[in-house]
Amino acid sequence: MQTNFEEVLTKVTDFLKSEAKTETVIGKEFTLGEFSCVPVIRVGLGFGYGGGEGEDDKKSHGGGSGAGAGIGVEPLGFLVTRASEISFVPTRNSKGLAAAFEKMPDVLEKFLAGKDKAATN
Repeated sequence: MQTNFEEVLTKVTDFLKSEAKTETVIGKEFTLGEFSCVPVIRVGLGFGYGGGEGEDDKKSHGGGSGAGAGIGVEPLGFLVTRASEISFVPTRNSKGLAAAFEKMPDVLEKFLAGKDKAATN
C-alpha cells in the first residue's frame, strides 16, 4: 500500500484551516457594553512521516510507512478595545519564570527610558 504524503498533508491542512480557529476554540468576537472583545488563541502543529522499502537476497520485497500528527490549541486571552484604547486581557495568570518573561518588555522599556534620561542629564 503506497501513501501519497502530499495528499495526506493537504487533507490535514484543510482540516486545520476549518477547525483550528478562534471561533472553534473560545468563540467569536463579541461586544460587552462599550467594549469590543476579540478572542486570541495559540496553535501548535507537529507532523512526522517516514517510509521505506527493500529487497533481501532471496528477491523478497517489502515496504512500510507511517505518519503522525499532533495539534495543540490554547486560548490565550482577549484583545479588548474601547474607543481608541486597546489592551490584552489574559485568560490565566502566569507564575514563576513565565511571568518574568512576560514582564520583560515592560522592564526593558523602563530601563531604556531611564538610560536615555540619564544620558541627557
